[in-house]
Amino acid sequence: MQNTAAPPPKVEGQSRYAWLAGMLRARITEGDWVPGASIPAETTLAKEHGVALGTMRQAIALLVTQGLLERQHGRGTFVRAGIGGATMLRFFRFRAGKDLSASPTSEILRSRSVKASAAVATTLGLQAGEEVLELLRLRSLQGEPCLLETIQLPLPLFAPLVGSDTSQWGDLLYPLFQQRCGVTVNRAEDVLRFGQLTKEQGRRLGLPAEHPCVQVERRAFDLSGRCVERRITLGDAHAFQYTLNIH
Repeated sequence: MQNTAAPPPKVEGQSRYAWLAGMLRARITEGDWVPGASIPAETTLAKEHGVALGTMRQAIALLVTQGLLERQHGRGTFVRAGIGGATMLRFFRFRAGKDLSASPTSEILRSRSVKASAAVATTLGLQAGEEVLELLRLRSLQGEPCLLETIQLPLPLFAPLVGSDTSQWGDLLYPLFQQRCGVTVNRAEDVLRFGQLTKEQGRRLGLPAEHPCVQVERRAFDLSGRCVERRITLGDAHAFQYTLNIH
């Protein structure tokens, strides 16, 4: 497919390969190259853009570093398909019987359109009072509740989910975002804090009020770098386990 994206303006002092990377990025964010698809060969792209092969390789390497493209040995270079589930369970160790590799199931307890608070609006790049889709989701292992999540999604970007049957969404949200709304979550940032559960939160998780909890605040970003999700995940602090490998 020919490039139909408008080239980004050249910034004074910007290297040629960085400017070229901006042109290639536009082909991804505007849908010319879709997630999971292979991009043309470097020689083809260099000829198409009238640049040296080395310059094109530098531009592609930059997008690989930024997480937009990925190289697959022997196959070529592909648009990154997204981060999939990016499970919160890496922060916790819940023993589901004898199966420590069990996958959690999800239930949407509530789905509604609400006005964004100042904090939510700031995170999502909205004006305070603009509408967001707010989800309350419970995740369980073998029928036992383990994580409680409050998720805010900007509207109208996620309008296809408003009023839809949440029982048909499945256990993973990011594939759903891509399929229903055309939103690919490319990366996410998680910040951990500790606190206490309210009475209502404890009831949902089968724990007493004021029980110590871990709070994971996530900001998820699409291919263009726009924040498309704010999520607060609560889990039992006694099940918390953080592992860091230092090399």
